[in-house]
Amino acid sequence: MEVTLTILLGIVTLICFLGGTNLILKGAGSYLPENVSSQPVLDNLFRFLSGIYFGLGFLMAWVVFHLHSYHELIYLIGIVVVFSGLGRLYSRTKVGSAGSYFDYIMVFEIALGTAIVVLQYVR
Repeated sequence: MEVTLTILLGIVTLICFLGGTNLILKGAGSYLPENVSSQPVLDNLFRFLSGIYFGLGFLMAWVVFHLHSYHELIYLIGIVVVFSGLGRLYSRTKVGSAGSYFDYIMVFEIALGTAIVVLQYVR
C-alpha cells in the first residue's frame, strides 16, 4: 500500500512541476485566439496561479520523501486533487467541454485523488 501511495503522490508531484512549468512559460496568451491580445492582468494572474501550481510540486516532493511522517496531510492532498478535477467538471457544466483531452484529465484527477484518500485510509 505504501509503495502504491508513494507512486501516486510522485505522479502528482510530476504533474505539479511539469504542468506549472508549462503554464508559466506559455502564459495566458497561448490559450486565447490569435486575434485577441493577452490582457496584462489576465496574464499576471495566470502566471501567478501557475507559480503556485509549480511551487506545490516542492511540497509534494517533500511529502513523497517523508511519507511516513505525514498521515493527515495525505488526506488533504487527495482532497485537493479531487477538487481540481471537480473544478474542471464545474467548468464543463458552466461553459462546455474544453475537449476530450481535458475530459480525460478531469476523470483522471478525480480518480487519482480518490485513490490517494482510499489508500491512505487503508494504510
